Amino acid sequence: MKKRLYRSATDKKLCGVCAGVAEYFEIDPTIIRLAWVVFTLLGGSGILAYIIAAIVMPSEIQQ
Repeated sequence: MKKRLYRSATDKKLCGVCAGVAEYFEIDPTIIRLAWVVFTLLGGSGILAYIIAAIVMPSEIQQ
């Protein structure tokens, strides 16, 4: 099966972007969330990147 990047439908805090990225790379979602906060605090571009990812990434299909 092909690996796809989706927003998580089950493990989400806002839109599920961080959990979806974590599932794709098979790591803990907390690490991705902390990294996203660091990027946001350092340059401010993390907020824009999160909004774009939430719009562009398709939602995970629940089965």
